[in-house]
Amino acid sequence: MSDVTESAAGGVSPTQVRPTREVGKAHAAEQPFEYPLKREYVEPDWTRLSGYADVTREEWESAKWQRSHSVKNLAGFKRALGDHFSDDLCADIERDQRERATMSMLIPPHMINTMDERNLREDPVRRYMLPAFSDRDPDWPSHPMATRDSLHEAEMWAVEGLTHRYPTKVLAEMIPTCPQYCGHCTRMDLVGTDTNQILKYKFELKQTDRWDAMLEYLARTPSVRDVVVSGGDVANVPVKRLREWLLKLMDLPNIRDIRLATKALVGVPQHFLQDDLLEAYAAIAKRAREREIDIAVHTHVNSAQQVTPLFGKAVRALLDMGFRDVRNQGVLLRGVNTTPKQLLELCFMLTDHAKVIPYYFYMCDMIPNAEHWRLPVWEAQELQMAIMGYLPGFATPRFLCDVAFVGKRWVHMLNSYDRVKGISYWRKNYRTGIEYDDPDALSRDYPAYDPVSALPEEGRAYWREFLASKDGEARGPV
Repeated sequence: MSDVTESAAGGVSPTQVRPTREVGKAHAAEQPFEYPLKREYVEPDWTRLSGYADVTREEWESAKWQRSHSVKNLAGFKRALGDHFSDDLCADIERDQRERATMSMLIPPHMINTMDERNLREDPVRRYMLPAFSDRDPDWPSHPMATRDSLHEAEMWAVEGLTHRYPTKVLAEMIPTCPQYCGHCTRMDLVGTDTNQILKYKFELKQTDRWDAMLEYLARTPSVRDVVVSGGDVANVPVKRLREWLLKLMDLPNIRDIRLATKALVGVPQHFLQDDLLEAYAAIAKRAREREIDIAVHTHVNSAQQVTPLFGKAVRALLDMGFRDVRNQGVLLRGVNTTPKQLLELCFMLTDHAKVIPYYFYMCDMIPNAEHWRLPVWEAQELQMAIMGYLPGFATPRFLCDVAFVGKRWVHMLNSYDRVKGISYWRKNYRTGIEYDDPDALSRDYPAYDPVSALPEEGRAYWREFLASKDGEARGPV
């Protein structure tokens, strides 16, 4: 290209050569993940399962029928799946329920229908909803530092069931039940019925008194603008009472964001297609618009096979009412969704078909008997890297470590990391009510722990010695 000279008019010299570009080199290339998706967006035929062979479409699409036929024991699971549920797997799960399970059994037919009955032992949905004893880590079923309330949420209750953990956000645990119980439930200390291993905490205040106390606290705490309404599951709150409470919440001038948390959207989508519920949720969305409050729904889908047209229909109904978004908060669970292919397939099924935003994937919390599901931080970091660039930015989920007394942190935000002992250290940038007068709260390193089975032998030896020491549980690791 010739030198640039200016003409008398101040323009570019006519002798300048306009630059050119070669085109046509870029093209679609072979990638580690293939798109378009091969998985079909179809409702599995429930009549293929012997227990549902005679169920009509009207029955199947009835929320009442789904709830009344939810499976609560292994005999019911056997009736649903017939010969597909082998005796050896049944015995394996039965032993788990005796010796390891922290959640009781409750699985709606719709969720059973998304399982692959041809290979139940390896099926992702079965593995996280109904774990078998052989699924668990035989040497380290629980991390030595595992606790029932692994995030210490109850220690941050402002009133019973209202966790004030962040400067401008709170979590309202409305009810301690769900329409389905996930084996990895982070609130296993509170949610569901007792198991052989776990006697659940029971709310001590009457429900009405608890809910009123939550509103009273929020009314006198103007720094809170954002309320996650959860449980349990909001689908188990009678919709009339949920509507009444939410309308009162929206009358508070400081509330700008509300998020309703429900696994039932994918577990029992029929619930969200009932006439009375549609009417109530439409009224909730209308009030939110009038008050200029953003309201969204957060759900919990862990496997691509759970994204079906009934789920998408329920999501569409909420979006059409005016809910800002439906977002997914999954959990990274080994054996379920911890390969790049599994994660990307799930995210594309959500965005392409159900119109759900992949929002977060949490590392599985350190509850008892969860080690076989959990990943070390370094593996979560690698998975985050592996999915980058495939999805739109707004639909690329963040992978999070939820650190006790700190909160959600992106997996790359650790302060330091002992890979041998499997201890990562994290910092926080705000004080909560329980540490308002702690001068070291913002400079302290808060630990999180990798699964022991993922450590080198030196690290495993450290934890064996820790357990063997007389004061191990009292002193904690150093």
